[in-house]
Amino acid sequence: MSAIAATPRVAEVRRLVTFAVPLVIVAGLLVVMYAFAPNFFRVNNLINILVQTSALGIMAIGMTFVMVGGGIDLSIPANMAFSAVIGALVMREAGVAPGILTMLLTGGLIGLFNGVAAAIFKMTPFVVTLATMTVVGGATVWITNSQSIADFPESFFDLMLARPGGVPLAILILLAVALAASIATTSTIFGRQLYAIGLNARAARVARVPVERVLLITYVVSGLLAGLAAAMLTARLGSASANLGNDGVVLDIVSACVVGGVSIYGGSGRPIGAVLGALFIILISNSLNQLGVSYFMNLVIKGVAIIGFIYLDRLTAGPGR
Repeated sequence: MSAIAATPRVAEVRRLVTFAVPLVIVAGLLVVMYAFAPNFFRVNNLINILVQTSALGIMAIGMTFVMVGGGIDLSIPANMAFSAVIGALVMREAGVAPGILTMLLTGGLIGLFNGVAAAIFKMTPFVVTLATMTVVGGATVWITNSQSIADFPESFFDLMLARPGGVPLAILILLAVALAASIATTSTIFGRQLYAIGLNARAARVARVPVERVLLITYVVSGLLAGLAAAMLTARLGSASANLGNDGVVLDIVSACVVGGVSIYGGSGRPIGAVLGALFIILISNSLNQLGVSYFMNLVIKGVAIIGFIYLDRLTAGPGR
């Protein structure tokens, strides 16, 4: 009896450890930055970190929906780059509103394709989204001929780079999306169904949960948020290109989710955790850059970090997961 009673306590300790590890790492990193790179703490740099977190955080929220349901969407960065390019082409011809709407619709349609393949036709999400990433990434390079698309209307930058109340719009968008996603996952029937599917899809189906429809929605949400991130990144960088979806982005997205407590086994994780994970990843990248660490060593460090957090996730999941 005591062993049974101890099990929840052990699981709680594991969750606390998983939550505490990123905080300890960040605290140690901030001490190092204070000693060796005091410019890190300048207001402009801190705001820049939050702005960089916004696009990654939004894509991580999209990945959170998919991962909670037990799937994965490796095509998010390629989807984002493709949506940015298609929307940019429309924007130069038809204006700002049609361009942004095109980015959202393009991202949503790609997400819909992934959802139909994974949820309706029962294809393996890893393989399907990997194939989508390859096809969409190749199409982006072909359309742009490996060139950047620029020369957008100034009103696009006035809108997307606005600072209402002195706060960059990108940060406000991230907060709004995180709030909406948190409400959707914690206070709606859809959210309860999603977690039930992630924990045990067979039991959820027996309980008459519309498994296919819920999973389809998660991929559409992921695609729509990739389109939103496309608009934000295009405005911040001043151009759209295939490079927006480089190979390192998918690592950052998955890392943000895992660091933020989203389980790769499904059924666990919160959007706000993914946002905090994205902030953790950007902090790591920014601080390593200021310390003069090379881009490739940066990738090595982030790769090692995600392996460590996956191990912690495995411990937290407990037996049978």
